[in-house]
Amino acid sequence: MPTFQKNLENLATLALRLGVNLQPGQRLVLIGPVEAVDLLRRIARQAYELGSPHVHVELLDEQMGLIRALHAHDDTLDTVDEERTAMLKAKLERGDAYVRVSGSDPDLMAPADPARVARITKAASVANRPVGDLVQRAHMPWTILAYATPAWARKAFPDLPEAEAVAKLWDAIFAATRADQEDPVAAWEAHLAQLQRANDHLNARGYTALHLKAPGTDLRLGLADTHVWESGGSAALVNGARFVANMPTEEVFTAPHARRVDGVISSSKPLSYQGRLIDRFQLTFRDGEVVGVTAEQGQAALEKLLEIDEGARRLGEVALVPHQSPISQGGLLFYNTLFDENAACHVALGRAYETTMKDGTQRPLEDLQADGFNQSYTHVDFMFGSEALDVDGERPDGTLEPVMRGGAWAF
Repeated sequence: MPTFQKNLENLATLALRLGVNLQPGQRLVLIGPVEAVDLLRRIARQAYELGSPHVHVELLDEQMGLIRALHAHDDTLDTVDEERTAMLKAKLERGDAYVRVSGSDPDLMAPADPARVARITKAASVANRPVGDLVQRAHMPWTILAYATPAWARKAFPDLPEAEAVAKLWDAIFAATRADQEDPVAAWEAHLAQLQRANDHLNARGYTALHLKAPGTDLRLGLADTHVWESGGSAALVNGARFVANMPTEEVFTAPHARRVDGVISSSKPLSYQGRLIDRFQLTFRDGEVVGVTAEQGQAALEKLLEIDEGARRLGEVALVPHQSPISQGGLLFYNTLFDENAACHVALGRAYETTMKDGTQRPLEDLQADGFNQSYTHVDFMFGSEALDVDGERPDGTLEPVMRGGAWAF
């Protein structure tokens, strides 16, 4: 089998055997762009070979989103497809595994009015809340991986002919997901064990806050009272099987306290959000809430993001990623959060994950919120990490100890 075909087959294998850990008799929901049909077909075939009784496949054409943003009547922008959400919710509640393939054009929405895009995005976020709840509570196994689409490749490698750019992007995807290794599943198991060691250390220290310092960043980030650190694999509630939500993943992450974040934080990489780039931006926090924002590019889109709801102005995740991660050392800016967030430490505006709170999937929302859990219709990661980042952990008695120095683990 030629190398590219073998690596693509390996990627499909990783999605099913490691990503969602598909079990015999378990149905699969498979969603991705029309350009990714080759990978989607491989995933579907392997799913049936593993004993899945049915694979529900949904092909997406992201150009349809741009067409709507440009041409739909203004009074229709809040209309959503409730029937699709209800169908997807029913499948995932049943325990179907969920594989999402991404490959968006980072500049897709550049021609559209940010206010119109924001309205469409907010309406979709509200309508899809029942599905988002299932995902963020790890009700069923789910994973996200990527396909190298031409538009994305042109953005990542603007100086190359399209065919060469696509090939280069595929090489980067295969390397980041370990699909190019002889035994990719074994390589992932070793990687997950390494992440777990860092995860165990952070949980054992019992920090109440993190202090982040880097050029343009000086932030005290309180941690939720009953926070727990997570990494790599999670356990699905429906069957207890381990799954890996993001492929790639290089992070160890937890829940900030929604009301105990103070200071300033600056982005270290561009954020691709809803087909627009937001770059070189800084947020100022007081008592957990964003009270100031500046951006050299995409400020209007960033401000619209913060207006989605009250929780969009607060943090729902902090993730630590060593600057030595393979994606960081590769030096490529992917313009895709799935990859770029695994090149640098990052935080997320919006909703927290119940799995990053002690017994979070069993406790009522009001109880979690009392401990600092942030609720929102959105969850958007942005990167602040670099080789210049220092992180200190604050112990319950107020003393500080090094967690990261120069973007590297200090333990």
